Amino acid sequence: MSLLYKRVALIGLGLIASSIAHAIRRSEQVGEVVGYARSEATRETAREIGFCDQIAETLVDAVSGADLVILCVPIGAMGQLAAEIAPHLAQGATLSDVGSTKRAVIEAVRPHLSEHVHFIPAHPLAGTEQSGPRAGFAELFDNRWCLLTPLPGTDEAAKDKLVAFWRALGSNVDEMDPDHHDLVLAVTSHAPHLIAYTMVGVADDLGRVTDSEVVQYSAAGFRDFTRIAASDPTMWRDVFLSNKDATLEILGRFTEELFALQRAIRTGDGDHLHDYFTRTRAIRRGIIEAGQDTDAPDFGRGHG
Repeated sequence: MSLLYKRVALIGLGLIASSIAHAIRRSEQVGEVVGYARSEATRETAREIGFCDQIAETLVDAVSGADLVILCVPIGAMGQLAAEIAPHLAQGATLSDVGSTKRAVIEAVRPHLSEHVHFIPAHPLAGTEQSGPRAGFAELFDNRWCLLTPLPGTDEAAKDKLVAFWRALGSNVDEMDPDHHDLVLAVTSHAPHLIAYTMVGVADDLGRVTDSEVVQYSAAGFRDFTRIAASDPTMWRDVFLSNKDATLEILGRFTEELFALQRAIRTGDGDHLHDYFTRTRAIRRGIIEAGQDTDAPDFGRGHG
């Protein structure tokens, strides 16, 4: 069986990178997986777990000879990393990433690269609230989407190989314009995360509701907010700062909708509330029909 890539380098060894490594091993489509993280403690943990064939001691050692390099670090770190690795990328290698915003990644990374490298930004729409090398698992990408945002003039063979790679990891794959990607993700991920952070912060600030009551009597909606709000703070700080315009646009729309619902509650407009909730309920049914969640109790999540 021919391999998709002989050597894949994962830069950053958190949830996504470790899950990629586990999924690669399951797929048997890659010859060697090399990992690197700036933290010696993280590198040592990755060695202990053993999800990479090799943990490099330096960034240069990690990318040397790799035919696919994936940046799995916070968006704010990608530009500097690209500058450091650019002189050491192999002729014809593909450089990709897993960042949640794409325009900022392109602007940070592309200027450092030479023409002999295929830069194909990507975003796997998968994750959990856990972080770190121990959080990864091979099934993370199964039946989830990975969005590629190739630039004009991208080599078709290099793109097709990256598509095959993500499909081998279990993902569905689609292509999208970078700016449209950022707007879509502001709706589906970024603004909801900010709202979740805000609601948990409100509960924390509300002196008339004690911490013990918030924990003891958490209903399902608040529990899901706290799950989202437990996500990696560095990553989400960079997401909001790098996708500022689209996130602010969606938050503006959200504020308008919220004011309308406040007015309906204040004036007793039950028809407005019922119509609104009926319309939004249909979105939930669409997500289930698309296979992106389940209608099982608690969304199929355990009662741990």
